Amino acid sequence: MKKLFLIIGAPGSGKTTDAELIAKENDNITHYSTGDMLRAEVASGSKLGLEINNYISKGLIVPIHIAIQTITNAIKNAPTDIIIIDGYPRSMEQLNALDEYLSIDSSLELISVIEVAVSEKTARERVLGRARGDDDNSEIFNNRMKVYTEPLCDIQAFYNAKNILKVISGEGTIQEVVLEMENFVKSKI
Repeated sequence: MKKLFLIIGAPGSGKTTDAELIAKENDNITHYSTGDMLRAEVASGSKLGLEINNYISKGLIVPIHIAIQTITNAIKNAPTDIIIIDGYPRSMEQLNALDEYLSIDSSLELISVIEVAVSEKTARERVLGRARGDDDNSEIFNNRMKVYTEPLCDIQAFYNAKNILKVISGEGTIQEVVLEMENFVKSKI
């Protein structure tokens, strides 16, 4: 059975970096980011990849059933039995679609959802300070924070009710956050 860990957090929380470092240090853990999985499926030239590209090439959002199929295909084909996915779920629609899928597929088990919590001030400083892309300006940051925070209470409540939400402070150094997250993941496997 594959064991799944989801990592959520605000833009600039460090969730992707944390997950990448944990996977790099542990050869029994595979890390995926949702965007990378969609791009990899397109690059594979598969029927699903062509369908995804149909949306992406027009600047449209990939429908939820396609996103779920892409994520679950990546999980099933992962080289390890422990998988960390960062940046998912970002909405209740995504959460419900994954939860529905997990309820019918007994080969996957959601072990925990880890929230990397940072203040908006920290997130803003990190994102606007890194200047690595089009999203590194105040207006886009504000929109991304709004998209992240609007469904957050409902997402937290859902996973708290299942007793699988773990909140880790992302305010420390990368090493401190990665160590805490890595120790938690190892304690669950």
